[in-house]
Amino acid sequence: MTLEARPDAVTTRDGSGAVGTVEAPRRGRWIDVWDPEDATFWATKGRAVARRNLWPSIFAEFLGFSVWQLWSIVVVSMPKAGFSYSTNQLFWLVALPSLVGATLRLPYTFAVPRFGGRNWTIVSALLLLVPTAGLSYFTTRPDTPFWLMALVAATAGVGGGNFASSMTNISFFYPEKEKGFALGINAAGGNLGVAVVQLLVPVVIVLGAGLSLNRAGLLWIPLIVLAAVLAWKVMANLSVATSSFLTSIAAAKRPHTWIISFLYIGTFGSFIGFGAAFPLLITTTFPDITVSHIAFLGALVGSVARPFGGKLADKLGGARVTVCAFVVMGLGIVAAIVSLNAGSFAAFLVSFLFLFVASGAGNGSTYRMIPAVFRLTTPDDPGRARREAAACIGIASAVGAYGGFLVPRGFAMSTSSYGSLIPALYVFCGFYVVCLTVTYFCYLRKGGPLSRERV
Repeated sequence: MTLEARPDAVTTRDGSGAVGTVEAPRRGRWIDVWDPEDATFWATKGRAVARRNLWPSIFAEFLGFSVWQLWSIVVVSMPKAGFSYSTNQLFWLVALPSLVGATLRLPYTFAVPRFGGRNWTIVSALLLLVPTAGLSYFTTRPDTPFWLMALVAATAGVGGGNFASSMTNISFFYPEKEKGFALGINAAGGNLGVAVVQLLVPVVIVLGAGLSLNRAGLLWIPLIVLAAVLAWKVMANLSVATSSFLTSIAAAKRPHTWIISFLYIGTFGSFIGFGAAFPLLITTTFPDITVSHIAFLGALVGSVARPFGGKLADKLGGARVTVCAFVVMGLGIVAAIVSLNAGSFAAFLVSFLFLFVASGAGNGSTYRMIPAVFRLTTPDDPGRARREAAACIGIASAVGAYGGFLVPRGFAMSTSSYGSLIPALYVFCGFYVVCLTVTYFCYLRKGGPLSRERV
């Protein structure tokens, strides 16, 4: 199939200049010749096409994160709306979308090579209609049993899966030297959805008379449809965006895949876990504070920090920036413990903002390490390095996202067993020390296999 040519179109195998013919035609708009590492190609054609695919991807991923984290702010108002769930059950409603989203990330990574980045963006956006419609319906029924409400909350996990497919897709569009910033911008757009949902939902559900939790779902439905239409009209599929189960198996055999996945639990897992739990933490620890006024700030500063972390990693090396991020996160945890002991909400808020900034920057820097590590460890086969790096992105994003489940559950168990958040914070601090040590030992220590390279 051949589509109408554009001024910035990429030449295809038939030489027509149209965006879209393949030897075995598939549904959708396909680009067949793509080499962003070629400086001339990138300057004359590649950059414009990459940017045209980036911004609809950012919008779709933004909505995915927004839907994924809807329950983080909805649960705060459920007791006022007549739901009689316990605090532990509310933490389950916060944690379940992260559990499902993390599990979906690996198959979502395979969806890009199988169906095409543009095609899968359309499908994955439309899937967001399921959790938003479910939330809109069941939050009007306070007699809904907890098991059923937990099932509805779990469907929001499809929004978490979007991240893996979006990041995998965009990684193929950009050259190595610009991957850090491009992936950082793409991810930041998604991460920003956490802040926006925590800012807008409390306002929307109290508009007019009474408390209407169903508006928290209805708000996103027209935007989801818009995202699918934009992906359909603007984006393209890349024929070179190939990966396979065997490629993922090869990437899974690499020790660096699991090292980076472990580090990503510390960076992204902390960001999404703290972001999900933060409103409920404030409500349960400082009940006199109005959550809607400040809960969104953590996710906001973390989202803004992510592309800067990627950009800084492009210049200094991802491992160096990641180590610094873990240092700041550890200090933030210590400050949070001190503030809780002092009963100071202002200090508690500031300490968590430092945690969000450091975890956001660490998200960008850790992701920037992936293509660099695979390029350096597979110098004789750049194609294989790119394919396995893309597979590693999917694996790391899935493993890291489990932090979004572990953090809220850690806080719930700490509160239930000890009546305080402090034991959980000590555990998190110890974990960051381990992450820092692993990063230094594997990528920065003198005499290490990659110590002379700017990973």
